[in-house]
Amino acid sequence: MAMKKVAFVNALVITAIAFAGCQSQAKRNEQARKAALKKQAKVAARQENTDVDLDAFVSRLRKVVAAHDLKTLASMMVPDFAYVLGATPDQDRKGDGVFQYWDENDIWPELQGILSEKFVKKGEYMVAPPQFADPSLSYDGYRAGIRRINGSWKFVYFVNG
Repeated sequence: MAMKKVAFVNALVITAIAFAGCQSQAKRNEQARKAALKKQAKVAARQENTDVDLDAFVSRLRKVVAAHDLKTLASMMVPDFAYVLGATPDQDRKGDGVFQYWDENDIWPELQGILSEKFVKKGEYMVAPPQFADPSLSYDGYRAGIRRINGSWKFVYFVNG
């Protein structure tokens, strides 16, 4: 009888160890699943922050252009802002002079119209209008480009052609 009791206890201990191992594996699987979900949430939050950041920049850019606030607009642009497509250095169509060029050629209304369009991804840039990002359309009108530089959005170009 004592032998049966010992055998029963041994069987019970072995069963308990087996179940404990199963629980451990289940716990590990659950922890791995939770870690994967956390990682996905971080990526989604980062993408959402980028969208919010982009939307805020575009909204501010639209307001600044509508108000013709040149000082604030200049701070939102890159120093070598491109405003004539295909300009060469001797033509001086990058950087300084952009506001004068827009005034002389009455470009401000066109700029406001393009900036009112949705911005979409094209390579390293976010561009407007969306037609410019679609290669099948061969869009050759005015277009604007913004880009993240050193963690901040910057207005990089507004060209025609």
